[in-house]
Amino acid sequence: KNLKNINDVFVSCSDTLSACRLQSKMLAKQLDHVDMEIEREEEAGNVAAVSRLQAMSSRLCTELEREKELELSLALTLKQNLVEMWQIETEQGKYDILREQLQKDEEELQMQYQEEREVRIWKEKITALQAEGTRRTREKREEKAQRECEERNQKLLEDARRNHEKAVFFLKQSMARIHEKNAKEEVKAQEHMERRIQAVLSLKTSITSNRERLQTLQILNKAKALEAKKEEVKMREAILAEGGNVIREIFLHKRQQEYEKKEEAFRELQKSRKMEIVSRILQERASIHKQRKSQSPTKAIKARGNQRPGSQLSLDCFVFEFCFKIAKATTKGETVESTWRIISPSDVLISIKNRSQDVLRESGDENSERDKTLLVPEFPGLWSRECDLHKVPKAEDPTLLAIRAMRKQVAEKKMEKLRSGILPKQVVAGQEHKRCGFHSKPSCIHFKDFDVGQVYKKKIILTNASFSVNYCRLVGISECLKDFISVHFEPPGKISSGMSCEFLVTFKPMINKGLEGAVMFMAQTGSFSVPLKCTVKTCILALDKELIDFGSLVVGETISRSITLTNSGALGTTFK
Repeated sequence: KNLKNINDVFVSCSDTLSACRLQSKMLAKQLDHVDMEIEREEEAGNVAAVSRLQAMSSRLCTELEREKELELSLALTLKQNLVEMWQIETEQGKYDILREQLQKDEEELQMQYQEEREVRIWKEKITALQAEGTRRTREKREEKAQRECEERNQKLLEDARRNHEKAVFFLKQSMARIHEKNAKEEVKAQEHMERRIQAVLSLKTSITSNRERLQTLQILNKAKALEAKKEEVKMREAILAEGGNVIREIFLHKRQQEYEKKEEAFRELQKSRKMEIVSRILQERASIHKQRKSQSPTKAIKARGNQRPGSQLSLDCFVFEFCFKIAKATTKGETVESTWRIISPSDVLISIKNRSQDVLRESGDENSERDKTLLVPEFPGLWSRECDLHKVPKAEDPTLLAIRAMRKQVAEKKMEKLRSGILPKQVVAGQEHKRCGFHSKPSCIHFKDFDVGQVYKKKIILTNASFSVNYCRLVGISECLKDFISVHFEPPGKISSGMSCEFLVTFKPMINKGLEGAVMFMAQTGSFSVPLKCTVKTCILALDKELIDFGSLVVGETISRSITLTNSGALGTTFK
């Protein structure tokens, strides 16, 4: 095969070499002809033709050189192919002896295969005879097994018939109970449908009555509009008769009517606001009562032991006092602004919150807020207001300066008492505030399911829960948290009751280990702390069922139940 390929290449190279030589001869002839033309044109003095012929001569020279180079490369390739062909023929002569030996070996192998085929056929005949005997023995065994199987099936059919009779008996009882239950449900559905039909009929009658009432109101409005136009025309005529300014009088009359409408709307709005405030107070009382009922007996006993006996009474007195003030303001005919100056809704809610704080504290209803980070406080602080630094202060009154100096002295005395550990008692309306002066949201700073190397941040809101203006400053954090926790807290200065401030806690875990501690603060009412907890990722496996109940079933029935295993933790695990 290689010799054939080399022969084809040799023949193609020879043909290409012949064509190349022929092309070289043609180019040489054309070059000679062009040289003669150049001599003739030079004698004639035709410069343009000489230039053209010289360009053609240079092109032909280039092509002739290229053809000669191609001829040399083809001659070299032809010689290489000829040498390779001679080498292949020499090697082919060497392998002829080996080819003859290979043919002899193949003939001997075929004879050996023939002998082995005959031996295999003889063995297969013997195996077929043995298989025939085995088949007959197996058939006899199968007939015997079939007879035994028929007897067993007959027995199973009799057992199944008896079980079926029992199942039919129990099924009839079950179906009777189901029919009775369905009958009861149908009666209930019929009663429910009748109630719905009655409701629809009543709705239909109310819609028709409302439509008639609306038509009546539209007719009355049209009549009032016509009467107003008639009165306006009469007023114009009367004013013209008196010689007055018609436009001015009509404008004043319209302004008077608009003022009366606004006054009526204001009275309605005032009534709705009063009702809304009273409903809020009643809802607060209902929620307090509901939370007290939902407590366990032990917590209820503990709460009753720690609760002041006058807390609920003071709350009821406050509600009564507030309602009395609203009624009094209404009877005097005060405006909405004056009513809200008497007591505003925010003051109502804050006072209710402070007075009912002792009752709500024991309910421990802070689990839903533990994992939340409130970015906006409930009440914006005074420090969030911007001030103009370029405003030039005016000359102040000496009385104000004296009052300010006196307040400063009182504040310094309070700070000295605070440093020495003497905390002032806060008594408002005969009640003394004994608990922590600040509440945090969330109540516990919890970084859970953290990864080592990440940075976690949480914003915490501190609300002044005392009865007066309070101060707050950062003391520090627990010793075990100093390498991982940093707190950014800017002291806000004076914090009024109900106002709040915030601080930022940054957690940079370096080890995969749980941590517990607290962030400690100092207030005017005493020291307090916010607990801090860091928990690693854990796996929490739980099943959705504690008991697998298959219920009542018929004999021979198959029932399946699925169980779900849930991992509510952040760490994966294997199970079996």
